[in-house]
Amino acid sequence: MAKARQNVAEQFVDILTRAGVERLYGVVGDSLNPVVDAVRRHPGIEWVHVRHEETAAFAAGAEAQITGRLAACAGSCGPGNLHLINGLYDAHRSMAPVLALASQIPAGEIGLGYFQETHPDRLFQECSHYSELISSPKQMPRLLHTAIQNAVGRSGVSVVSLPGDIAGEPAPERAAGTALVTSRPSVRPGDAEIDRLVRLIDDADKVTLFCGSGTAGAHAEVMEFARKVKSPVGHALRGKEYIQYDNPYDVGMSGLLGYGAAYEATHECDLLILLGTDFPYNAFLPDDVKIAQIDVRPEHLGRRSKLDLAVWGDARETLRCLIPRVREKKSRKFLDRMLKKHADALEGVVKAYTRKVDKQVPIHPEYVAAVLDEVAADDAVFTVDTGMCNVWAARYLSPNGRRRIIGSFSHGSMANALPMAIGAQFTDRGRQVVSMSGDGGFSMLMGDFLTLVQYDLPVKVVLFDNSALGMVELEMLVAGLPSHGTTNKNPDFAAVAEACGAFGVRVEKPRDLAGALKAAFKHKGPALVDVVTDPDALSIPPKISSDMVTGFALSASKIVLDGGVGRMLQMARSNLRNLPRP
Repeated sequence: MAKARQNVAEQFVDILTRAGVERLYGVVGDSLNPVVDAVRRHPGIEWVHVRHEETAAFAAGAEAQITGRLAACAGSCGPGNLHLINGLYDAHRSMAPVLALASQIPAGEIGLGYFQETHPDRLFQECSHYSELISSPKQMPRLLHTAIQNAVGRSGVSVVSLPGDIAGEPAPERAAGTALVTSRPSVRPGDAEIDRLVRLIDDADKVTLFCGSGTAGAHAEVMEFARKVKSPVGHALRGKEYIQYDNPYDVGMSGLLGYGAAYEATHECDLLILLGTDFPYNAFLPDDVKIAQIDVRPEHLGRRSKLDLAVWGDARETLRCLIPRVREKKSRKFLDRMLKKHADALEGVVKAYTRKVDKQVPIHPEYVAAVLDEVAADDAVFTVDTGMCNVWAARYLSPNGRRRIIGSFSHGSMANALPMAIGAQFTDRGRQVVSMSGDGGFSMLMGDFLTLVQYDLPVKVVLFDNSALGMVELEMLVAGLPSHGTTNKNPDFAAVAEACGAFGVRVEKPRDLAGALKAAFKHKGPALVDVVTDPDALSIPPKISSDMVTGFALSASKIVLDGGVGRMLQMARSNLRNLPRP
């Protein structure tokens, strides 16, 4: 009996699985139905039914960040795929390889004002490297291959728009069997750029490294380079998980959520090396020291600050070229001074955290983050909501080379933590995944807590419940404005979780916190810990000035409660003990 000819949807799904896609996140419906049916019948891919397409895109982006491989999501025509856009913006700005299927109205109706008509091939152009419409079955295989190559090769989003009627048509009998790129190459700078960078480093007495997410996989090289040139090492938020641990040169983090001596180290050096970072806040970067930037994406070079040298290459390969060629510096004077400043800065702010905090009601959110850091697994994945949860994660979560910390750190969207936790947990059901959610972000996409229950995903939601949009209140405060429209009237979220069929516990007293977290982590299925926290616990960056306004209102005349920094103080003290004595 002759084998039935594939339709376009079946061929589409085959190509996705060849590219390594294991699941497709989305909401079923109308023009998407042929693809969903093809997924149902294919043994190599799973349909993940979420409650909102925005969740689908966030989940796919998180999966791609955890695995480093292509992930995929889908939305039906019109409103369905429009809901993907916020999560796709986040994935694209996080350089996560994601393929989005935006199904479309019947091909013959496009441009005629048909029911639910939009033009997704145009709408998604700004948040993708590639966004195109499939207009015939013959076109599909090559177009989808091209979309996959763009997403993987350029580290970002590709969008394929597919009319539902074309998805159901017979596929070309012999689709081109093009080999697929599924990983990116290493990029080494040219010899001329390496020579110039070596000269800059050798001529500088004081060198500082400032590292971003581009240093993933380069921890050993960063430490060896810092040892050789006696460099303090600071980091941006996205560089924290790759650089902060086992780092005797650590001087903390710069930026709006920063702490420690990173700001001083970047401003008091002779040469600042920006390594694998597209740090967006140029108000925190110096304008009176020499700057060299190393990045694998040439469009990032020089767009934040004036450069003395731009080097196109990935961090690991560039450092491997530099380490044997730069002269070892003799003096540790600058490094040791920055390490001492860093320890002193942490000592100064930690007092606010340690003073009777274990008896404070409502509970200090710093205390929640610190206890969470202690009881969470050594290989936990933390997904972090935008807002004050970013502050507590930046200052209290301790990376160790095995933990992951992901969030909407470039796009800055609310409601990202729970959807990202879904994508992270699907990659490994046996790994602990913790969603650090604010009550504002959680309630925005709370419907997808049901997705945890439906798939029995053992995600643990730790809810920082201060009944307010805390970061927005701080923005208003430091701008001299009265807070308005920032309060939330919340339910007992633990009771909501239990009504959904999950484990739920509400914590109002500090003494109950550790036990509640441990009970949630021990529970085999999804769990929510609703922690009632102090709405007045706010934080400011270590250096503020009146011109640091873009993206976050700051004022030198407004001083609010300092945040602590958890176990980072212990590490800073340890580094000081290792300083050579005169």
